[in-house]
Amino acid sequence: MLQKKLELWVGAFVIASVVSLGVLAFSVAGVSFKGEGDSYTLYANFSNVGGLKVRAPVKLGGVVVGRVENIHLDKNTYTPVVRLAMFENTGFYPETSSLAILTSGLLGEQYIGIQPGFIDDDIDMLADGDSIEDTKSALVLEDLIGQFIYSINKDN
Repeated sequence: MLQKKLELWVGAFVIASVVSLGVLAFSVAGVSFKGEGDSYTLYANFSNVGGLKVRAPVKLGGVVVGRVENIHLDKNTYTPVVRLAMFENTGFYPETSSLAILTSGLLGEQYIGIQPGFIDDDIDMLADGDSIEDTKSALVLEDLIGQFIYSINKDN
């Protein structure tokens, strides 16, 4: 009887451990089962998306206000186009808003930072399917190192 009780407790512990590891893995990966609510789509063209990935967050002041839904290459202009799913519950943004591809920490994951533009009577709010024109591409670490080395050699 004691042996069966011990086996039951060990089994419960193993199951709880596996569930905990699964929840932790989904949490670290940024996957959520609750959903983010309704969203609307915005588009942005960048000259370089760096290491930006699908499902990367769109942040405003550190708060996630959307996600990268798709990244593809425009066949006419040969520039990357990023489709964003912006959460309606976090609001809509003026058409004068700007986007930048940023990095968490020195070598962390890349995300999109949105900077709301100024609001005026003549300025419309971005709606589903609109494009944000003011974008700043990703900084590529290799390019920065190359520029640094070039500037050192140029001074000598």
